[in-house]
Amino acid sequence: MYLCGMKKSTIWIIAIVMGIFFLALLFLQAKYFEEVINMRKEQFDESVTRSLYQTARNLELNETKKGLEAQFSNQKGRTDSTQAAKGPTAFEVRMHTNIPANVPKGLFLDNLNDNSTDESLRDSVKQRYIYQRAMLKEVVYDILYKASNKPLAERIDFPSLDSDLRTELRSNGININYHFRVTTSDGREVYRCPEYSADGDRYTYRQVLYPNDPSAQKGILYIHFPDMQSFLFSSVKFMIPAIIFTLMLLIVFIFTIWSIFRQKRLTEIKNDFINNMTHEFKTPISTISLAAQMLRDPSVAKSETMFKHISGVIVDETKRLRFQVEKVLQMSMFDRKAATFKRKEVDANVLVQDTVNTFRLKVEASGGKIDAHLDAENAIVFVDEMHFTNVIFNLMDNAVKYKAEDRELNLVVATRNESDDKLVITIADNGIGIKREDLKKIFEKFYRVHTGNRHDVKGFGLGLAYVHNVVKALGGSIHAESEYGKGTKFIITLPLMG
Repeated sequence: MYLCGMKKSTIWIIAIVMGIFFLALLFLQAKYFEEVINMRKEQFDESVTRSLYQTARNLELNETKKGLEAQFSNQKGRTDSTQAAKGPTAFEVRMHTNIPANVPKGLFLDNLNDNSTDESLRDSVKQRYIYQRAMLKEVVYDILYKASNKPLAERIDFPSLDSDLRTELRSNGININYHFRVTTSDGREVYRCPEYSADGDRYTYRQVLYPNDPSAQKGILYIHFPDMQSFLFSSVKFMIPAIIFTLMLLIVFIFTIWSIFRQKRLTEIKNDFINNMTHEFKTPISTISLAAQMLRDPSVAKSETMFKHISGVIVDETKRLRFQVEKVLQMSMFDRKAATFKRKEVDANVLVQDTVNTFRLKVEASGGKIDAHLDAENAIVFVDEMHFTNVIFNLMDNAVKYKAEDRELNLVVATRNESDDKLVITIADNGIGIKREDLKKIFEKFYRVHTGNRHDVKGFGLGLAYVHNVVKALGGSIHAESEYGKGTKFIITLPLMG
């Protein structure tokens, strides 16, 4: 991958810029989503308000119409009964005589203004006007005051109100379910739909009924839309796939950047491993080659002491080379899940003591000391002896590699029983320690803790990874505790034999 060859800073810049673009796109989509919802909500509120106002107005108009019809019907009945008793008046006779049905009203009015019009006719018209005005006042009085005195339950036809509400809402583009109730101005409920429920004030609207009546006679109409949220979101359904796709792209981008950094890190680790391996193999090979050349010298062959020394060097360097190769092969086996263990009952105290005795010379040669505190009363474990020995050896060797330069190495290996079924082995040193950010990564393959300007620390970064894999395969666990500049402690926990 081309990006793996870039500098980390360049990759970070690209990642940050692309991340900003993605976040900006998501922000704009979210803002547009919000704006559409708010606009739809405003339109909805306006339509509902207009519908409720018209419904209340229609309610008043219908009541006024019914009142007028009732009043005129009553007045007509009274007038007809009176006329039936008294007979036709002179005014009515004159009207029927002088104003035929086919005479225009304009001509009749012109005739009323004629000077020749009979005085009695004018008086009759005046009296008729006064009578009709008085009757109209009476009708208006009855409508305004008598109707408002009725209870709301009698004034309102609730099925008709429901039908009027539905009609007005549909005419304003709202065709969703609604529930309504009617209360008096002081909060007493007059009517409620059977399924009415007000889940949140955002979805409930109110309208005053008979606003021109006295306060005590006013009613309040409440209408609730249970499906309002779905109605609002239906207008932005097309935005949801776009937001999902953008989120998916962002996730894929983050994963890609993470993969690039991981691949770059693995590349750096592998390159470091190759360099270290080359150095580790080069030293013993050069030593063996030099020793072999010295053996070809006749003077060396004649000196038995020199011959033994050179032969010993060849053997030691061969063992060292084989040990390094074994490390690589062992990790390769773990990667292929092909590692085999020959388990048997082993006394961990004895194994640890033997390993300490073998390693003591190396520790003392580095100017340090090693102690063993074998306090475990029960130390019988079921492990592969060779692999477990390598675990203890690698941890002690790690302590020697990372010893502090300003003080002598103090290495302590201890065993104890944590419970009836667990054995704890600790390897503690007073070396340079491990930083907190490195402590989480020390068991990763190829990972090597940076030691500043020190170049005497060699290795492949496989030792602790091998230790971790072996302990895990044996059914145990391992973790490290460290304080930078003061030392490190490795803690191994293994199950005991039943």
